Amino acid sequence: MAKKLKRSTSDTVIAGVCGGIGTYLDVDPVLVRIVLMLFTLLGGAGLLFYLVCWICMPADTDSQV
Repeated sequence: MAKKLKRSTSDTVIAGVCGGIGTYLDVDPVLVRIVLMLFTLLGGAGLLFYLVCWICMPADTDSQV
C-alpha cells in the first residue's frame, strides 16, 4: 500500500502538519518542526509553507487516537 501525505490527528501541536510530514518521511516530527521553525525565522517561508499544507493536506482519519 502506498503512503499518502496526510495531517496527523494523533501527533499534533497546532494542526498536525509536521506530524504528518514526519510520518510520511519516516523521521521524528520534532526534526520537521525544528526545520520549519528555522525557515520561519529566516525569512518567513516556513509559516507560508505550513499554512498552505494546513489548507491542502487532508486529515488522517484512519489513525488511532
